[in-house]
Amino acid sequence: MNSKVTVIALVLFFFCKNMSFAQKDTLTVMAYNVMNYGKLPLCQGPINAYHSYLDTIIQFAKPDVLSLEKMGSVKFNATDVSYSAQLGFADSILNLALNASFPNKYAYCPFTNYTSADNMSILFYNQNKLGFVSIVCSYDNTTDFNTYKLYYKDPNLTTTHDTTFLYFTLNHDQSGSDPTIRNAQILGEMTTIGYHFKHLPNMLNMGDFNTKNTSEGCYQILTFPADTNFRFYEPAFYPDNVFTYPADFDSSPGSYAAFLTTSTRRYGNIPNTCGTNGGAKGWYDHIFISPWILNNANYVHYIPHSYKAFGNDGSRLGFSVNDVSPTINTSAPANVLNALFQMSDKYPVMVNLEVTMNTTGTGPADPEVPVGVGVNELKADEEHVSVVNPITNELVMSISSGLINNDIFVECFDVYGHIIYKQSLYVDKDIMKLPFQYKAGTYFVKIYSRQQLLYHGAVIKQ
Repeated sequence: MNSKVTVIALVLFFFCKNMSFAQKDTLTVMAYNVMNYGKLPLCQGPINAYHSYLDTIIQFAKPDVLSLEKMGSVKFNATDVSYSAQLGFADSILNLALNASFPNKYAYCPFTNYTSADNMSILFYNQNKLGFVSIVCSYDNTTDFNTYKLYYKDPNLTTTHDTTFLYFTLNHDQSGSDPTIRNAQILGEMTTIGYHFKHLPNMLNMGDFNTKNTSEGCYQILTFPADTNFRFYEPAFYPDNVFTYPADFDSSPGSYAAFLTTSTRRYGNIPNTCGTNGGAKGWYDHIFISPWILNNANYVHYIPHSYKAFGNDGSRLGFSVNDVSPTINTSAPANVLNALFQMSDKYPVMVNLEVTMNTTGTGPADPEVPVGVGVNELKADEEHVSVVNPITNELVMSISSGLINNDIFVECFDVYGHIIYKQSLYVDKDIMKLPFQYKAGTYFVKIYSRQQLLYHGAVIKQ
């Protein structure tokens, strides 16, 4: 009897263990600046060759979520004049790069180009695991900064009628030594996100931020914002604790060798003259995670120490990704390293997420503010305000007639997200002025009534 009991116990143990294991899934996320992939005129080489390079990378990395930043802006239709890549280019990526080795695995989210830029970001995803819901919000400044909402295709969905949502915000910030524009870009992005969420949901904020150090305004806005409900974490700093703040990637790149993302190429003329040379020397590309993902608050959890610069073995400082000196790079097969070298001057960045399947149909409500509630709607209505920009010593507002004899509320933020000015104003004429005695620079102004957002945007103080 004892032996039978032991056998039954062992069977139950392994059954329960396997059931427990079956309740977990892993999502691999990759953010990749592909350096004008598809942009015309072609800088690097034939598009089909670059489809093949990307195919090689994807075969090995197998991302479930893939953001391609700084690719050519795809033509929307035959009459579209604001584009640099041909009509159907996104589909050619699917057919010839992503799904070539994994038939019908990948799909892409709708893309935008409100800024009429010559480059854009597109989010691709594993449609066997995830489904697209919507673009929750979009901020445009030089390029489009979109927040995408996906849902996890939980096997229990037909029973529980509940699933887990994930949000991905894509970035390609302004490059250069002057951080003013990228500070304004991230402040505008985060201000927009703040209109649409009560606090951060299961969100990843990722892409090429072009940051030189963690003291830059754009990095501080993400990681140490005035409103801690919207604080992101970069895993290499926390929770992995590989590094501590402050960090200067530009002046001491060797301290961050394994996380450097620029450049995969040592020389300026090999394999071509496009992009940045000098080998690994800068950490411009990042993935930030929200507190919910950090703390496993809603079925999605960051897998510790999964954050990495894909293909960087930590010995690439000043060398190409596929150089055999100072050591042979063994972080990926030689054909993958060569594809990284050819494809872009950037290393992709990656994280892994653990998803717990929702068997109960319960969980915290997503903090997304429903469309049409409060001041979250970022669109013109019958009542509106325009602001004279640039401004001198006064903030001059042109106000629609429907707002006369009503109150409006004016808020102003600096590039670090700190509120420097807040005032209610009774409107008694169509031109209203407020003193603006602040130093020259970029600011963000938000104006709203009790019912709706009336204006939000960057202003330049001369």
